[in-house]
Amino acid sequence: MPYQVDSVTGYVDYDKLEANTHLFRPKLIICGASAYPRDWDYSRLRKIADGHGSYLMADIAHISGLVAARQQNNPFEYCDVVTTTTHKTLRGPRAGLIFYKLNPEADALDKANSLQSRIDFAVFPSTQGGPHNNTIAAIAVALKQAASPEFAEYAKQVIANSKKLADSLIAHGYKLSTGGTDNHLILWDLKPLNLTGSKVEKICDMVGITLNKNSVVGDKSAVTPGGVRIGTAALTSRGMTEDDFVKIADFLHQVVSLSVQIQAESGSRLLKDFAAAAASNPKVAELKLQVENFATSFPMPGMDTSKLVKPSE
Repeated sequence: MPYQVDSVTGYVDYDKLEANTHLFRPKLIICGASAYPRDWDYSRLRKIADGHGSYLMADIAHISGLVAARQQNNPFEYCDVVTTTTHKTLRGPRAGLIFYKLNPEADALDKANSLQSRIDFAVFPSTQGGPHNNTIAAIAVALKQAASPEFAEYAKQVIANSKKLADSLIAHGYKLSTGGTDNHLILWDLKPLNLTGSKVEKICDMVGITLNKNSVVGDKSAVTPGGVRIGTAALTSRGMTEDDFVKIADFLHQVVSLSVQIQAESGSRLLKDFAAAAASNPKVAELKLQVENFATSFPMPGMDTSKLVKPSE
């Protein structure tokens, strides 16, 4: 049974969640999201779960690096199970981790049904085997880095950059879900501009900006969502700070302004017609050059792109 965000504020509606829990009485409550720009109230969720004997599980895939650096609320203090990927803000390889709480006294009475036994068996042999030792080693390196002071500074900068980008977009007059951010991501509501996230994503692809279309509150279809999702972790790893994200906000402002103009000039609301009109628009090509010139001044970590040689034809 899903729970929702408040239709006005965009925040998780904990009151409605609690009311629905009274009705549904779930065995498991899951918290975590892929496009929620605010921190989670794990203490409130724990109280709701305890009121009905429910397990509480947190999926922190998108924010695990920020949690590890103590820049977000701590789910381990309240949750029975915590899961995460390792390749997002944690900056590790593509993999996953499952943490669970041990209850030695209860588990001794019914070991087969303990969280430990059920989760361990669900992973192996039920769903996977044949460990990749190279990936395990990469996870170890990522976790060691996550315990360093340098990683904590990275996480702080990720959030500072995200807040600066949010403030800059708001200064341009745009609407953001929840009105800002507490973490690494921004959910930008484009419906007031009569644009879809698909069209803004298309122009961004053309000019060398990577973001993705994303549903926002009030959308009727995930196929043509009314927003886009933006993250700051990768660019922070390339050394960008708040002033750079003001520039990025300017690029995004140009993208949206072009999108509005091209949509009007194309005479069609279809994405294929919009894409065709954008591909032949000289302003799109000009913006691509600006973005490339800006981006190339921030090298990829561990790679000297100046020494890359294009293969001969």
